[in-house]
Amino acid sequence: MSTGVPVDVAVAGGGLIGLSVAWRAAQRGLSVTVVDDAPGGGASRAAAGMLAPVSEAGYGEEALLRLCQASLGRYPGFLDDLAVATGTRVALRPAGTLVVGFDDDDARALADLHGFHVELGLEVHRLTGREARRREPSLTPRVRTGVHVAGDLSVDPRELHPVLLAAAEAAGVRVVRSRVAALCTDEGRVTGVALQNGGEVRAGTVVLALGAHSGALPGAPAVPVRPVKGQILRLRGAAGLLDGTVRALVRGRSVYLVPQGDDGLVVGATVEERGFDATVTAGGVHDLLHDAIEVVPGVTELELTETLARWRPGTPDNAPVLGPSGTPGLVLAAGHFRNGVLLTPLTGELVAELLVSGEVPALAAPFDVRRFG
Repeated sequence: MSTGVPVDVAVAGGGLIGLSVAWRAAQRGLSVTVVDDAPGGGASRAAAGMLAPVSEAGYGEEALLRLCQASLGRYPGFLDDLAVATGTRVALRPAGTLVVGFDDDDARALADLHGFHVELGLEVHRLTGREARRREPSLTPRVRTGVHVAGDLSVDPRELHPVLLAAAEAAGVRVVRSRVAALCTDEGRVTGVALQNGGEVRAGTVVLALGAHSGALPGAPAVPVRPVKGQILRLRGAAGLLDGTVRALVRGRSVYLVPQGDDGLVVGATVEERGFDATVTAGGVHDLLHDAIEVVPGVTELELTETLARWRPGTPDNAPVLGPSGTPGLVLAAGHFRNGVLLTPLTGELVAELLVSGEVPALAAPFDVRRFG
């Protein structure tokens, strides 16, 4: 299938990031086509939906923290806009994140984390083990220390994606359900997207939003995005087990438990440098369940309903690549690593603004791909 008349924008990738860009660009009057063989089937489907810029903040990632905080601040309005566009309200869970530890090493790590947060002026509260259990009574009595981040939220990406897709289509976005085979170029300029079936979508500008696959698309310039495998579990029967997200250090190994819906629980996630390996391993499932049960013994009684492996789009500094690619006609919206769900509202706004104005928004400037040389 080929399009005779180019659209203004072709978005390669129909996950949360790609759809947010497409929706906001269409709202600004651009003609937009999204190309994806299985919209929402990639990292969006596996994500736990933590909106946690503070508890995710790492040393040396202050610029990323500011970007994530700005996006978190936009989430309520983003969901309001989706509700107006579709009539469907996506729920936010506002109970915050509780980070807990067990032994002396965990306590030292959490003390360092708390000190880093305080240095940055972030709102965090150090808790004793007893105070942590008072906040989340299902925690094991072996928890010795905790840090509570009240401002963190969470959302169910599987609930969010179809609503965002419906909003984009209602705004006039066309969705072509085909795998992106390559970028089309003419005299050094990107002119569209080649489809796996041999067709083409021609466009004035292409936005590359293929998640972990963004680094290896034929015809595209080198983009420093790699797949970082994560195995994740879903369980059922967790009604009343946890109020908010719980993250834990279990003998130095990280695990998180995120309530979803009325009785769902997501447990994740491994971090594995194994390329595009989609295998769910016995060891990965064992480690996640073992650590989750160490933190919340009641997990033992839950029904394990799904195991899944997907790939985070990692970059050398764990931050996204946003803005011009250096190749005319190609804009980047990739490399969101652990923060794809969190950065969905802001990425859509920033990239749409760039597409309309031709100017890189100030918030996006630190994330230019040229920072990698």
